[in-house]
Amino acid sequence: MTTTASSEEYLEAVYKLQQREHPVRISKLAQSLGVAPASVTEMTKRLAQEGYLNRAEGVGVCLTQQGREAAVKTVRKHRLVERFLTDILGLPWEKVHDEACRFEHVVSDEVEEGLERLLGEPTTCPHGFPIPEKHAGTAKDTQGAVPLCELATGQSGKILAVDEEDPAMLSYLASLGLLPQVEIKVSEVAPFGGPQLVEVGGARYALGREVASKVWVVPGDGKRPARAPHGARQARGARAKKS
Repeated sequence: MTTTASSEEYLEAVYKLQQREHPVRISKLAQSLGVAPASVTEMTKRLAQEGYLNRAEGVGVCLTQQGREAAVKTVRKHRLVERFLTDILGLPWEKVHDEACRFEHVVSDEVEEGLERLLGEPTTCPHGFPIPEKHAGTAKDTQGAVPLCELATGQSGKILAVDEEDPAMLSYLASLGLLPQVEIKVSEVAPFGGPQLVEVGGARYALGREVASKVWVVPGDGKRPARAPHGARQARGARAKKS
């Protein structure tokens, strides 16, 4: 069954959101797409009828096998285009996501294969997320990683990827050196949802929890960090200083 650009956007969004929650709530999908919940409800009903989604009223949606295959195909083209825009055209990483959204629906399979050869078969997009193989399984984009905001004081790890939807945030994180494959350590964590003080490349920065939630980190011990008791730690330095 042929998919439209609109349905591909929906399936791609569900694919990404399933990294964080399963099933995906309609409200969360609407927020991600910037579409009214009523419109999302109607579209997900249609996609369920076409076999792309499983839909439970009042609970949410998740991809069927058919839906996963369609979503992976779109995600693969999107991330190859992002790689082309950064590696060949020299665009900064904060600009390529929106551009790739426009190209991904018109890239033919032949052009996709050509891009992959031209780029030397890259394994990740500029933001660190894996470029799925053509017949990829259902492994998570963030396999083995957790949001930076879940790390406790003293924990360290390596940045795997950074959520790509917010250009201003990407530009800010790049200015701090928070890029894929960079080592990072949490020095202090303020209580009651306060900021984290992190160390990167010899410098220290305070990051709000919302920003830290967009940075995916593989913990140094490879284990998912345990949550600290609420308010157990206090941050003694709320202001970051760059070395």
